[in-house]
Amino acid sequence: MPLEIGPADVHDLHQVLEDHGRYWGERDLRALHQPVLVREFGATCLVARAEDGIRGYLLGFVTPEHTGYVHLIATRDDSRGTGLGRRLHMHFAEVARGQGAVRLKAITSVTNEGSIAFHRTLGFDANVVEDYDGPGRPMVVFTRSL
Repeated sequence: MPLEIGPADVHDLHQVLEDHGRYWGERDLRALHQPVLVREFGATCLVARAEDGIRGYLLGFVTPEHTGYVHLIATRDDSRGTGLGRRLHMHFAEVARGQGAVRLKAITSVTNEGSIAFHRTLGFDANVVEDYDGPGRPMVVFTRSL
């Protein structure tokens, strides 16, 4: 089935939220799906569409410090292991580079082994930063030059 990656819009975000469990399982991350991200950073918020709907998405933006920041990336349960996450990341890197980014950054919890392994396969450095998310709340910070 052909797959097309392109900019997301608010309708796409609502669709993702309706199907939240297919992307995130039991983890409730709906609060992180802010419409302002899609409205203000639409060119760097991406969806992978197929005939049967949105297979994956990435919400990101480029900071004033020329960092392409990946806020969220997810693939639908029936698209995992297909390389779609890698394709979304590569597409984001190109769009971010076009907006002046010279590096990429993402974060995850220290217990998210899947995310840590995924980002390492993409060539990111992974460092635990103590108190990143507040006192006693370390996070793994991923960075990679473009």
